[in-house]
Amino acid sequence: MTAEATSAPTRCGFIALIGAPNVGKSTLVNGLVGSKVTIVSRKVQTTRALIRGIVIDGEAQIILVDTPGIFAPKRRLDRAMVSSAWSGAHDADLVCVLLDAKAGLDEEADAILARVAGVDHEKLLILNKIDLVPREKLLALAKSANERLAFAQTFMVSALSGDGVADLRHALARMVPAGPFLYPEDQISDAPMRQLAAETTREKIYQKLHQELPYQSTVETDSWTERKDGSVKIEQTIFVERESQRKIVLGKGGATIKSIGAAAREEIAEILEVPVHLFLFVKVRENWGDDPDRYRQMGLEFPKE
Repeated sequence: MTAEATSAPTRCGFIALIGAPNVGKSTLVNGLVGSKVTIVSRKVQTTRALIRGIVIDGEAQIILVDTPGIFAPKRRLDRAMVSSAWSGAHDADLVCVLLDAKAGLDEEADAILARVAGVDHEKLLILNKIDLVPREKLLALAKSANERLAFAQTFMVSALSGDGVADLRHALARMVPAGPFLYPEDQISDAPMRQLAAETTREKIYQKLHQELPYQSTVETDSWTERKDGSVKIEQTIFVERESQRKIVLGKGGATIKSIGAAAREEIAEILEVPVHLFLFVKVRENWGDDPDRYRQMGLEFPKE
C-alpha cells in the first residue's frame, strides 16, 4: 500500500433506515453489508432493537441502523419498538426513508413521511421492490413522495435481487461525514455473537411457525462454550407466554424443535465458520412482555405506560 493510499481521508457515519413493517429494511441491510447481520422474516415486527450492519466502501465506513418497522403501537412491546425506531432516526447522520414501491404511499407510508419531516437530518428516499412495479408507476411514486418531503436524493432498488444496491452503497459512502472509522475493518455488526445466534434461532422459529406463533416469543443464549476441537457448544432457551405455545414449538414427538434447531445450527455454523453444537430448550414465561429486564436484554427502553 502506498503512502498516499494510507493517508487518504476517511469518512464514517450512522445511517438510519426508517420504514413501515415489511418494506425490506433488514434485507437491504444484509444486501449492503454483503452478509447476514439482521433477522429477515415474512412476519412483521421481527427487528426489535437497533441492530447495526457495518459496511466498508472505499475510504468510508457506513454504520447502518436497522430500526424496527414503524406502525401504530398497541401494546407495551409495540410502543418500545416504535420509540426505538424514532430515537435511531434522530441520532443518525443521515436518514433513509424506505418505501415499498408496490404498496406506494399508503396510510403507513403517509404517516411516516409526516413524522420524518420533523427529523433534522438530510433525508434520502429509497423505493424498494422495484422489480414488482412498472417504471411509470415508480416515477410517479418518486415524484409524489418528493412533493411531500424534500429528499436530497432518490434511489430505486430491489433489496432481494441486489439491483441498485451497489449504487446506493457508493452514494452513502460519499455522503457520510469525514472522520475516523468507529469499528474494526473486519467487523460487520456490533451485535454480539450470542445475540446474533439468538436472532438466528428466532428467525427459524418464524419461518417454521409464522402462522401459529405470536411474535412475542423470544430467544436467549444461556451458555457459549468454545471446545478444544474448535467447535462451539451453544445452549439457548426459547421463551413463550403460554403452555399451548410451548407445545407448538416442541411439535409432535419434538419434531418441530428438532427442525428449528437443525436450521439454526447450520446457519450459525456458517456465520462462525466453525462446527456448532446447538441445544434448545422451551420454557413458559408468562407476561414477559411486561418485564423491564427482557426489554433491556433486547436493547429497548421499557415504556412506563
